[in-house]
Amino acid sequence: MREMPRLRKLAWDADPMQVALAWPIDRPLQMLHSGRVHPRWARFSILASPRVVFRSDGLSTLNGADDLLLNVDLTHDPLVDLDRLLEATRLDPNAGMQHSIPFSGGWIGYLSYDLGRYIEPVAQHSAGPEDDRHWPFLELAWCPDALIYDHVEHTWFEIGTIPELEALMSRVRTGTHDETTHLDIGDLKSSIDRQGHMKLIERTVDHIARGDLFQANITQRFSASFQGEPRELWRNAMIASRAWYGGYLEFDDPQGKTARRIVSLSPELFLHVDQASRLTTTRPIKGTRSLEQGAKELLESVKDQAELNMIIDLMRNDLGRVCEYGTVKVTTPRMIETHPTIHHGVGEIQGVLREDVSIGDLLKATFPAGSVTGAPKIRAMQLIDELESVRRGPYCGSVGFFCDSGNVELSVSIRTIGLTGTRDPITNAFSGVLDYGAGGGIVAESQAGAEYRESLDKIEVLLETIRGIRNSLESPLAS
Repeated sequence: MREMPRLRKLAWDADPMQVALAWPIDRPLQMLHSGRVHPRWARFSILASPRVVFRSDGLSTLNGADDLLLNVDLTHDPLVDLDRLLEATRLDPNAGMQHSIPFSGGWIGYLSYDLGRYIEPVAQHSAGPEDDRHWPFLELAWCPDALIYDHVEHTWFEIGTIPELEALMSRVRTGTHDETTHLDIGDLKSSIDRQGHMKLIERTVDHIARGDLFQANITQRFSASFQGEPRELWRNAMIASRAWYGGYLEFDDPQGKTARRIVSLSPELFLHVDQASRLTTTRPIKGTRSLEQGAKELLESVKDQAELNMIIDLMRNDLGRVCEYGTVKVTTPRMIETHPTIHHGVGEIQGVLREDVSIGDLLKATFPAGSVTGAPKIRAMQLIDELESVRRGPYCGSVGFFCDSGNVELSVSIRTIGLTGTRDPITNAFSGVLDYGAGGGIVAESQAGAEYRESLDKIEVLLETIRGIRNSLESPLAS
């Protein structure tokens, strides 16, 4: 248990993305960013560099050093180890600071969709999708020091002590950035062609017709070569998406052989936990239309309404496993939210966590989010494992933070770019491959052509990002 860190208000007027671009390249950047302001769901941006990194891929490791973590006994069960690390860095609740900031230092990072395959081994198919990118189950950076921007109050705060803060502020004021390389993104190609993806949808509908399950989320992966500065990609992606739950994460293997970057542009909240009240909220998304199709078409769609109802019921059941009896409620059955490139149907469920439930217990009960699996969850995951050709990695997992105060905020990492490759330690230039997944919930009424079209609607934000980088209207999607 550690003492509450210092909280200092800064007399500083800077845009968070300017700060991100000025962040020194020798300090890995972990950033969670509210691209569009919402007073409840998208108010703060957080920027930090890790002191310690926790990674688990069947073997748990800690890289970096801090006295608080010296005696943590790692079991190599990722969620048991997560609970032990959260306990080791937990803030003293009796010395709390009264403020509205949700993050007082803590663990920032991602949970891979494939962590769900570890939680539910029975969900794995005997062959399973190819693990060609080798993403760990999870990577979390402990960041006891952070810069936080309140978009409502237009105020910066420093939690703890940011090294060389004055130098960083000077770089932002003068517009000084480290020299970057030109971004070069190849044509996007899917892991499966149009006819192949439609056949997977038809096979899923056949399973549903036989009573095997009610819904499954079937996806495809789009990939392209990538060279350049990932932070520039992040900047362009946020211009295109203005996502509520934006996230940019930099992780490197200790040996320096592999670099991983995540650019998450999620509109979907997976879990929000308020430690003081134990109130837990999830907001599943089901049902999508392009802006051209309009919100009215989505609102009146019986099929999309049913799709969301199934997932609300699933996630209500998941929360019911770890919440106080009688506290789980559907607070919003359905509403239509409009985002910069798309309309979504959204529900909301809340419950109060039992006192004996840890964060690891909560994740075991709810991860992966039902909106990216289907219902029943385990059978849907089995079918996904059987039909999809490549592992999802961070896509359909989660990005966010576990605060040392006990607060948690995790998005569902849809609209998420994963970069794997190598990084030049001098210039920060990255060379490797860019991956972006897209799909949708398949139900009995699903039509293969329409579902395929929906998956293309969901890559529009990526296409807008690449168009902005190329400064042209040519489509970067290969036929």
